[in-house]
Order: sequence, then C-alpha cells, then structure tokens
Amino acid sequence: MNDTPRYHPSTDPQWADPFVDIDEQRESPVPHRYVHGGFAGTTVLFSFYLPPADVYEGRFFQHVTPMPMHESLAQQFLAMDEENKIAMSFDSGAAFVETNGGTAEAMWADSTIGAYKGNAAAAEYFRVIAREAYGEHRVYGYLYGGSGGGYRTIGSSENTEGVWDGFVPYVIGSPMAMPSVFCVRQRAHRILHDKLDALVDACEPGGVDPLSLLDADEAAAWTEVTKMGFPPRSWFDHATMGLHGFRAIFGGVKMADPTYFTDYWTVPGYEGADPDSSVHAARVQHETTVAGFITKAEAVAEGLVPARVAEELAGNVDNAFAMAGDLVAIRLASAPPRDVIGADLVVTGGDAAGGEIVLEGTQGDAALIGMATSDVLNNLRVGDAVRVDNSDLLAAQTYHRHQVPDATYAVWDQFRNADGTPRFPQRPFLIGPPMTAGAAGSVPNGAFQGKSIVVASLMDKEAYPWQADWYAARAAEQGRGEDFRLYYTERALHGDAHSDWETQYVSYLGMLTLALRDVAAWAESGVEPPASTVYEVVDGQVIPAATAAERLGLQPTVTLTVNGGERADVAVGEPVELVATVEVPPGGGQIVDVAWDLDADGVFEVRDAGAHGESVTKTQSVSFDAPGTYFVTVRVAGQREGNPETPFGRLLNLARARVVAS
Repeated sequence: MNDTPRYHPSTDPQWADPFVDIDEQRESPVPHRYVHGGFAGTTVLFSFYLPPADVYEGRFFQHVTPMPMHESLAQQFLAMDEENKIAMSFDSGAAFVETNGGTAEAMWADSTIGAYKGNAAAAEYFRVIAREAYGEHRVYGYLYGGSGGGYRTIGSSENTEGVWDGFVPYVIGSPMAMPSVFCVRQRAHRILHDKLDALVDACEPGGVDPLSLLDADEAAAWTEVTKMGFPPRSWFDHATMGLHGFRAIFGGVKMADPTYFTDYWTVPGYEGADPDSSVHAARVQHETTVAGFITKAEAVAEGLVPARVAEELAGNVDNAFAMAGDLVAIRLASAPPRDVIGADLVVTGGDAAGGEIVLEGTQGDAALIGMATSDVLNNLRVGDAVRVDNSDLLAAQTYHRHQVPDATYAVWDQFRNADGTPRFPQRPFLIGPPMTAGAAGSVPNGAFQGKSIVVASLMDKEAYPWQADWYAARAAEQGRGEDFRLYYTERALHGDAHSDWETQYVSYLGMLTLALRDVAAWAESGVEPPASTVYEVVDGQVIPAATAAERLGLQPTVTLTVNGGERADVAVGEPVELVATVEVPPGGGQIVDVAWDLDADGVFEVRDAGAHGESVTKTQSVSFDAPGTYFVTVRVAGQREGNPETPFGRLLNLARARVVAS
C-alpha cells in the first residue's frame, strides 16, 4: 500500500483566493447555470455546469484532457448524445466540471499542478458553489480522463485523498508506453507500408495468415509490433495513422537522450550501424528552401489533409496534440526523393535558423506540420533554407529495443536473452517512467484511493490493450483489487468520439457513461458494478472470452456467419444467408438495435430498433450483381435499461463477414 501522505488542496495556500468572473443562466446545450472563474495568482481556470435542482443528485463528473487545455471545451459539443459531456452528466444526475489544468508552461514548471493539484482545487471549490446552490449536502465527485488524461486521472487517484470518490481512467498507457508504443508502430508502418492493404485484408474474416504475405524482414517487423501489443485489425486505418502523440514527446526524447541519435547510426548493436539494414534506404536528408505556406483550407482542398483531421481542437484523446492554428503545411521549393512519414524540418538559414519542426510527413512538395514552437513558425520566411531529415525519426523507431524494463512488462520478452538479459545495448535510463510522471505527477503503482473503473479498447493502436491489464495487476498487488474493475470494449479504438468508419469500429462512449454511473453507485450506495471483462493476454494480444456469459463485463457480443462460416465464395447473383447472434452479459440489459450494412457500402440501410431481449438471432439474405469481395457488417447496441430511445449508455459492437462473388 502507498503510505506517502496524500494531497488535499485545503492545505495548499495557492488555492486560497478563488474568483468567479461569469455566473449566468444558459439554455444550451441544456438549461444550466454556468460558473466560470479561477484561482488568483495561478493560471488555473475552471468551468462549472450546474443542472436544475430537480436533476441534480448530489454529484459531479469532472473530465481531464490529455494535457492542460481550455476550460470550456465541453461547450463545443451541442448534439444530445454521449459526446456532449454536459448533457451526459445531467442525464446521470451530475453536474459537470472542467479546468484548463493550469497551462502547459506551468505544468513544465511543476508537473503536479496539471497532474492533479489544479483539478483538485477546482473540485473542492465546486463543492462550495454546489452547497450554495442546492443547500448543505454531501457532494460526491468523480474524475475521468483518457490517454494522457488517463495518466492524470490515475495520478489524481494515487496522490490525493478526500477530493474525489471514484475514478474512471480510460484508454490508458503504462509507465513504459512513452515513447515505445509509437516507436515500434512507426517502424512497422515503414517496413510494411507496401503490404498494409493486403495485410488489412488478411486480418478480415476469411483472410489468410498475414505472415504468408511477407518476406523475412517484413515478417520480423509484423511479429515485433504484434508481440508489443499493436492490434492487427487496427491496421485498417494505416493511411491516416500518422505520428499521433509521438509528435508531442519526440522533442523530449531528443533532449533527454541526445547521444542515442548518434549512437544509433554508429555503435554496433544498433540497427542503424548495421550496413545491411533496410533503414539506410529509407533515410532522407533533402536540402531545399521554403516556397510558401499552406493553410488548413488549402490542405483540405488539395487532399493533403482529410477534412475530419483538420477540425478544430476539442480536447479529445486523438486530437489533443494536433496543431491548433490555420497553418498546417509548408510548401517546399523541391520535393524530397520520396514521401516520408515523420521527419524533422531543420531550418538552416534565415531568422529561424537552428529551429526544428516535427513533421507528420511529406506529400510531394508539401511538408505537413506535426509539432512546432510558435517562434520557429513566426520567424520562418519564404526562401529560408531548410532540410527534410528523417534520420532522428528513423533512429527513434527502435528506441524501445534499448529500453527493456522489468519482468512485469512481458511484451519486452522478445528483446531478452534466455537468461533474461537484454539482447540489445541499453540506454543509461528508462525514459518512459519520468515521462509518465510528468503527466501523472508520479509513476502509477496501483495504490489508488476510492473506487476505480478502467475502460480500455481492444483495437487501441495508441494505448495498446495489455497496458490496462498491467495496471490491474498493480492494483491487485496493492490490495486494491476489490475496489477495481476493468472493462474492455471489443472493436473500439483510442479516440473518445463517435466512429467515423462505422463498419470497422464502434465508440466506447456508452461504456464510459456506464462506468461513471457505476462508480458513482458503488461509492455512494455500495452497489457493486458488474464483474470485470474476462480475458487472457497471449504474446502481447488481449483475447477476450468468446461468449457473453464467459466474457462478463458490459459489452454485448455478436457473431456473424455467411452460409454458416465467416466467408462464402459464390456466383454473381447467388444469394447468401447471414446469421447474426447477439447476447448481452449477465445484468447487461437488452439488445435495442440491430443494423445491417448489406451492400458493403458503409451505410447501415437496414435497421431493427426496439427492445429485443438478452439474446437475439437475426437473419438476412443478400446477393451481389458484380464480381468482387464484399464485407457485410452487422452493428448492434445493448442498453442496460432496455431503452431504445435514449442516446446514453448504448453499448455497441459489430461483426463482419466476407462474401466473394465471381
């Protein structure tokens, strides 16, 4: 157990002078009282959203973004569904609280401010406002956040006392996640790039063994990334995968371990020092000049950036690290010899000389900005000399091999000798734990207070699914297993938004809503939530139990067969029979929606909404008039109260089947 004294803001004088600068009634997105303010002498600001008295049940939900951001992000979501944190909270009998976490600059000065102290101060001051608004009462509070916000949520649960009653960290990483999960993914993406479409098809129902498509180097890269925990089905999104959060931490790696990027190319035992390695053919060091600047609208018009990627920041876990400004790319006077994924744009001439911009990559003569400081961008001019150089990004792609941690991290076993010693040269220190502590305020150890429910995704390509299991094991070691649950969502990714590829993955927002409601009932009334998802971890992959009765957790299971199997090879025009079998886990309510994409066009044109009971079997027949391979999809929704009308607490899943018409 953790015997270190825990933090409470009442003992910290920097929070002694709260102020309110807005206090008004608002009607959108739902009627509420809005209170905005902060703490004098600090950079911490807050927004409180108070529901009408007949809605409020004595609790608040408080959301934590992946990094300190704006305190009014929830106001961007107006649709009445689970992306609307205000409406979701009110529907759960809760007020809603959000802060800016201070500022990113303040967090660098004192990581504990952004990790938990600023949010704790806001939580305690909300209780003052709530008692003034609703009368004297016990105010329960629940903190939740995903990705980097998951670190901050865990850090709050392990470092505070008496501030929050429960916690819901979601899509969480381990202390070794940064930067390793991004490094191994980028290397696999580079080596497998030309085969990824075929590999995506191989991972679909009725596909072939992916290894059968690969040469020796490709097979080694596939095996390495898969054993590290990358879910193979998630390669479907490889075209827009990008650097993701790595763009925000890459600079920190270079500052913390600068000699690595020389050692990689020169010291035996590192891939870059091997003259036979394919990494040399991938290296680009292209000298050119700046020819112009590309705005967001121009990038979308040219097809450089999908419109959805160009949307404004909203604090979600997938876009929190994206560039917020209108400048998204730099036009180069000459294109590099090949497009690259990730690189540095090194400024070698002009007022910004010596500066570097981390690129998402290049497309022709366009260099897409990943991360840059404002002083470099503001001082960059047309005609300035620059170099597109992916040397450091390539070196980073095997950094995880030189960061072998303790035996609790089984995915690193592939880099250990039979006696447990590392196969590759090791860096002087593990960089992941201090990076994690910078976000969480400390290195997570499982010694949380209150109740905790973790929500994780089985197709998460940023926070690999095994990491939630790692934290569950640490909680058990600390004797906290009785106050802990872990729920996995099948067919869900990292992002806390609705699916924009509806035939490939589902949103986990319904499970997140239920987790918040369950942790509240647990803390307030002793109502134990459903049992954790049952699964096993095999070679880095989390494999859930097959049936709903065995798997438990919250999500319904669904299987889809075509002519009795996962694949049917038929003649053009020949009908096939589709059978979907759906079940909710014990206590999971009812199936309330079954939707079919029968034409394999990405549109669910056939729907059967309404309460269907705890298990249901649905059939459809379809034929295809042209030769081709078609993936038919069924998407289902469960709802604990069996209510098909509410947008909240809907638990989604989907299944696919292959039809080959010839």
